[in-house]
Amino acid sequence: MQELQSRLEIYINKYLDWWDFYGVIQVTNKGEVLFKNAYGFANIEFDIKNDINSRFSIASMSKQFTAFAIMLLYDEKMLDIDKPANYYLPDDMQIDESITVHHLLTHTSGLHNFTNFEDDFFGGYNRMNYSLDYFFRNYINKKPTTPAGTAFDYNNSNYNLLAWIIENVSGESYVEFLRNHLFLPLQMMNSDVDDGCKPIKNRSSNYVKDFNKTVKCPYFNEKFSIGAGAIVSNCEDLYKWYTCLRDWKLLSEEAYTRFFSVNQNNYCYGLEHHYVYGTDRYSHGGDHLGISTYMQSYFDEDICIIILSNNEAINQYRLGNAISDIIHHVDIAAPTKHQEIQIKESQLETYCGTYLKDKIEVQLIDGKLYFTRFTGNFHIEIYPVGEGRFVRRYYDQIAPYRIVENENGEMSFFGYVKESL
Repeated sequence: MQELQSRLEIYINKYLDWWDFYGVIQVTNKGEVLFKNAYGFANIEFDIKNDINSRFSIASMSKQFTAFAIMLLYDEKMLDIDKPANYYLPDDMQIDESITVHHLLTHTSGLHNFTNFEDDFFGGYNRMNYSLDYFFRNYINKKPTTPAGTAFDYNNSNYNLLAWIIENVSGESYVEFLRNHLFLPLQMMNSDVDDGCKPIKNRSSNYVKDFNKTVKCPYFNEKFSIGAGAIVSNCEDLYKWYTCLRDWKLLSEEAYTRFFSVNQNNYCYGLEHHYVYGTDRYSHGGDHLGISTYMQSYFDEDICIIILSNNEAINQYRLGNAISDIIHHVDIAAPTKHQEIQIKESQLETYCGTYLKDKIEVQLIDGKLYFTRFTGNFHIEIYPVGEGRFVRRYYDQIAPYRIVENENGEMSFFGYVKESL
């Protein structure tokens, strides 16, 4: 065990030599902590460092809690997962009648996905005051893009709707339901739902890079994340959650069997499933502005890996998988980063321009290339690693961005053609 701990420490330290990580990492095997450490700042303004008890926004890792809450209602026979979601939604929030609760849980509803580049939600409306009625009517209640049950499309709309189902069926707010039926029974006293207003003690602030400076992440209203994100927690509580799922607490055997059943694209209910190292792995990550989180659970082997971050320096999936490899005695290469290649400024200028107004722009500033967002107010430095291939300077990016000419000789980025001058 000591050798394993040493290997983990050596690899993690080498990996973090490359990246300015803010956050915590905890690795547990059969109840024994193999690795536990905190890094960087919880709050730069007050010079407060993260510690292992710091609380973090967990973003889409929240979906498993929403799914579990639905299964609690299922156990109480307050809803039927295979019935249309409309049976359990308020009369003024009806969607396509073919969509069942199961379709929402598995991201197979076919609903319009509003978190795309074209819609004005991300970086626009999600900064505004919250109106449930307006949010539902203008971003969720649109004609489905595919028939229900036919295609997997990871879509926050599904879990927003599940939160509203929980509220309508239980008579409790989403926050109250999670607190009363999950957090309190499991003694998860460090877990809460962020509504964007209430102070949350010991919660780490979120940071991003603008140019080469660390800044507070752009504002977004967490009320829009209900069901799909917005939960705040820490390592201690998430380990309690792990043991709940490992030991099949709170739910019936029938409900757990359904909860862990694998559907399209390896998705269960709020969790992903993969068969690796000869065993089952259940996992989920969370990515948002200033948030990088990931949790892996190997229930049969009793292994739990938790990575929580309040900046965007690391690739939590690469790091989490490397930790898993080490624990399972798989040889791995030392961590590296993409090597920069030198390109003349005249060549870099050919990539510059507007690809989608106010959403996707590339600028050359002081000899460096920047992918600019939020109407040009947020600058992400990218550097060349090959012809038409670029990665972010301060983030461990696995797959490079591609800015290439299409068949018509037009430069394209994320599939959008550069606008003509």
